[in-house]
Parts: sequence; structure tokens; C-alpha cells
Amino acid sequence: MTLPTTPLARLRLVGILEGSSFLLLLLVAMPLKYLAGQPLAVRAAGMAHGVLFLLYLLALVPVALDRRWGWKTCVLAALASVLPGGPFVFDARVLRPLAKP
Repeated sequence: MTLPTTPLARLRLVGILEGSSFLLLLLVAMPLKYLAGQPLAVRAAGMAHGVLFLLYLLALVPVALDRRWGWKTCVLAALASVLPGGPFVFDARVLRPLAKP
């Protein structure tokens, strides 16, 4: 497996990982905590999601600067990272079209 070499490819990868970790946190770890009394699941998934959230925001900066995004697009990208499934929608509607040659 090779790591992405462009800022756009890195943002797309981190977005997919961040979105997946958020869904894992909401759909698996939270029910385990509150329905099965397993709080460790939230600690592990929450920590991973927090790190990926920060990486997403860091990966967003070079793409926004390179593509000369306005503040609205930057806010939409940041907002997508706090909505369940948001990074997948942002990727499909904004990032994937940019990745096409």
C-alpha cells in the first residue's frame, strides 16, 4: 500500500478514516457503553476519532490554500467533519470531482 502523495489525496483518505471513526463511535462504541456497560470502547474509539478529527482539519489547510477556497467552502468542509457521514458527502460532492484529471 502506498501513502497518498498529494494534499487532496491525503485529505480524502483522512476524511474517509475520520468519518468511519465517527460512525464507529456513534454506532458501536456508544451503544456498548450505555447498553452493555463497556466504557472502554468509547475511550478507544473516542481517542482515535479525536486524533483523526485533528488530522482532517490539518489536511484541510493545504488543500484550501492550494485550491484557493473561500471561507464558505472551508466552513462546509469543517462542518462536514462534525456531522455523521458528513466527510463522505463532502468527498463525493466536492473532493472527488477535484481529483478527476
